[in-house]
Amino acid sequence: MAMKQVANSAIKAIANSGSSSLLTRQLHASPGSKKIVGVFYKANEYFTKNPNFVGCVEGALGLRQWLESQGHQYIVTDDKEGPDCELEKHIPDLHVLISTPFHPAYVTAERIKKAKNLQLLLTAGIGSDHVDLKAAAEAGLTVAEVTGSNVVSVAEDELMRILILVRNFVPGYHQVITGDWNVAGIAYRAYDLEGKTVGTIGAGRIGKLLLQRLKPFNCNLLYHDRVKIDPELEKQTRAKFEEDLDAMLPKCDIIVINMPLTEKTRGMFDKDRIAKMKKGVLIVNNARGAIMDTQAVADACSSGHIAGYSGDVWYPQPAPKDHPWRYMPNQAMTPHISGTTIDAQLRYAAGVKDMLDRYFKGEDFPEQNYIVKAGELAPQYR
Repeated sequence: MAMKQVANSAIKAIANSGSSSLLTRQLHASPGSKKIVGVFYKANEYFTKNPNFVGCVEGALGLRQWLESQGHQYIVTDDKEGPDCELEKHIPDLHVLISTPFHPAYVTAERIKKAKNLQLLLTAGIGSDHVDLKAAAEAGLTVAEVTGSNVVSVAEDELMRILILVRNFVPGYHQVITGDWNVAGIAYRAYDLEGKTVGTIGAGRIGKLLLQRLKPFNCNLLYHDRVKIDPELEKQTRAKFEEDLDAMLPKCDIIVINMPLTEKTRGMFDKDRIAKMKKGVLIVNNARGAIMDTQAVADACSSGHIAGYSGDVWYPQPAPKDHPWRYMPNQAMTPHISGTTIDAQLRYAAGVKDMLDRYFKGEDFPEQNYIVKAGELAPQYR
């Protein structure tokens, strides 16, 4: 802790002195036209099916007319990988890069070094781990996201996935579309949610919402986090705080991952930690795929130690066709969709517009939106 305080103080001192190249990029826009690049997934024929479908290349977060009317250049693409991709062409002279967790533009230290004009990295949604945050901090960049924009969307999706796994829904669906009818093939491992012990690893905005939504199901609720939740919410949900993660794991019938991806949490659930879980555990992970050891999860699903695994996050994204989670048994995986409902898209599009407007005016963002500011990382990423 002492070393961290010293390091943070040193960064502040350098920033204030103006004598180092460490923090040379302005936190707010300088006058003149800016080049803004957005990286989103392509909607193709689905774009015309909903006028509020703004979170795609074609919808461009609904920002094009507003930005171009102010004289800014707005480039939008889904082509983000490899040395010859569309994004790479714009790295040297862009000022702002907008990306989403659903189709992330991986902003590496190498890309940051090439991006001489880059000042601002915005995440349309929640979760900025696609950015090398340490490199961004060292380069004096601002990284921000639309905090809270899709927490309801993700919490609802987690509850749905819990029920899908507990009730063994996917095999039943497959029977219907393949013309089969075998009740026993579903019922032998279908259960009620009531009375089960559900543990969330992480009780931030999404974790708290999940606990509230689980209360009517009369589950035994546990949570692990760096800090305890508000006592009133703890009383309301009857959730019990578990300080020791490894002690909590074997108590849970269902485990939900609700923590950010950091250097500390990357690969956190490896073979050894999964072995500490109850045999037959169900896991829901809408946080980040890289928190899990990919092969360890696939092996545990194959052996039956994990009885069901569901989530929408993979590493990398989009997931390659040979990703082992596509083919492991007892999975209910989808592409990364939980936080990009139409309602969520409208919220994070509005949040991005608000931050861009503040950036152009030289105003600060809402404090909770900052992931990197003035060379310092937000607490959850330290």
